[in-house]
Amino acid sequence: MTQSTRQILRLSGADTRDFLQGLITNDIALTQKGLVYAALLTPQGKYIADFFLQADGDDILLDADAAQAEMLVQRLSMYKLRADVTITPTQLYLHRGTGPAPEDGLADPRHPALGWRALRDTPQSDETTDWDALYVSHMIPRSGAELTPDSFILEMGFERICGVDFRKGCYVGQEVTARMKHKTELRKGLAKVAITGDAAFGTAIVSDGKAAGTLLSRAGDEALAYLRYERATGEMQADAATLRRIDDA
Repeated sequence: MTQSTRQILRLSGADTRDFLQGLITNDIALTQKGLVYAALLTPQGKYIADFFLQADGDDILLDADAAQAEMLVQRLSMYKLRADVTITPTQLYLHRGTGPAPEDGLADPRHPALGWRALRDTPQSDETTDWDALYVSHMIPRSGAELTPDSFILEMGFERICGVDFRKGCYVGQEVTARMKHKTELRKGLAKVAITGDAAFGTAIVSDGKAAGTLLSRAGDEALAYLRYERATGEMQADAATLRRIDDA
């Protein structure tokens, strides 16, 4: 990981927690217990950004993809209006690992295999974990890859990876997300596939001559894919690659 991969923002001010609670998909109160993973959505329920939140005294530290940080600050500032909230960049750096957590480490809430995360004053220089393989193995979507402006978070597995709370009350995009949870059956979404042969990220997946989805991140002989579930049965093709859903293999 390069030091520019993540941007850590500090949110301070008397209204910070109430402000975030009305915007994010998860419950800000959970920062009292540890690290919180959440997303910001459009009013139509589509993905804007995902991030981690942790308490730092009365402040909240927001750990975001550096590529999204400027946009995220602009979006949060648009909602801030007259709320007593100040958003400032920090000089903190993300450290992470899969072994025993250090004293300042907090468990990654998305999956136990993802270990811990800690925010420190200096960049990490000793990272050797194959994170790409872990993300694919445990079906963890990432911004700029699986997570795009067209994504609905429930299709991307946010309930499974503890990124959404259905009891917290209203937030931007909540109505669409709740309706997808309670009134519809998901027919498309993130899945893991076994893959042999070559195919690039974004290649269309075909099953029995019909469009079945899109190939996403790959690690070795496994990959993530966005699939139409009713068509993703048996052997599928993506360019020169052959695929099969893992749970069908």
